[in-house]
Amino acid sequence: MKQYKARGIVLNTLKYGESSMVAHLLTDVGGRKGYIVQGLGKGSSASRGKGALFQPMFLLDFVGLESNKTELDRLKEVTLATPLQSIPFDVRKSTIALFMSELLYKLIREVEPNSPLFDFVFDSVVALDAMEEGVHNFHLWFMVALSRHLGFYPAGAWAEGDVFDIEAGQFTPIIPRSGLCIGPENSRLLAQMMECSPRELGRVALSRTQRKEFIAALLTYFGYHLDTIHRVESLRILSEVF
Repeated sequence: MKQYKARGIVLNTLKYGESSMVAHLLTDVGGRKGYIVQGLGKGSSASRGKGALFQPMFLLDFVGLESNKTELDRLKEVTLATPLQSIPFDVRKSTIALFMSELLYKLIREVEPNSPLFDFVFDSVVALDAMEEGVHNFHLWFMVALSRHLGFYPAGAWAEGDVFDIEAGQFTPIIPRSGLCIGPENSRLLAQMMECSPRELGRVALSRTQRKEFIAALLTYFGYHLDTIHRVESLRILSEVF
C-alpha cells in the first residue's frame, strides 16, 4: 500500500466490528475521505487513547495507507496536530463542534483537495478553542463564512429594511415574487455576521429566540443551494445549550 502524510479534521465516526471504526475526515490532501481505524479494543490504555483522538472537529496529523480494494483508506499513525485546550471540556464549545462536524459531513462530498476550505475550517476550530467571549454566536458566524467556500456567499450591500433574496443570493429592498427570502431583522444580522470576525462576536447581543430564528433562516438558505441538508440532528442539542 502506498502511504502518505496528511492533516485531517474529524467529521464523523462509526463503530466497525469489535475493535475498529470508520472515520470520515476533512483532509488537506483529498477533501472528505473515509478511513478504517483499527486497534481500538478496550484492553490497553494505548487503544483507548487512540480512540479518544476521534472526537468531533479534532485536528489530526496522520499517515494514511491507500487501499486498492475499497474506498476506505487505512490510518497507520495518528497524532493531534493542535491539542485543543477548551473544546473538549467546555459544553458550549463541544456542542458547537458537534454541530460543525455534522454540518460539514453532510455538506462536503468532494474528494479533491480544497486548501482554502480546509484552512478555513482548521483555523475556525483553533479560533473557537481560543475564544473567551462570543462563543454563543460562533456557529452563526461559521455558517455565514462557510457559504463563501461552498459557492453561495451573500452578494450585494445591505441597507436598512432590506430582505435577503434566497434564490438570487443577494440583499434587496423588494420582497421577491417567490416569497423565498430572509426577513429584514435576520437580513440585518446576516450582514452583521458577514462583517464580523470571531473576536468581535461578543459584541453581538442576541436572545435565544433570535439565534434560533437566524439559524433556521440560514438552513433554509443552505438547503436551497445544497440538497444534502435535510435534518440536522445536533440542532436540538444546540438549541438547548444556546
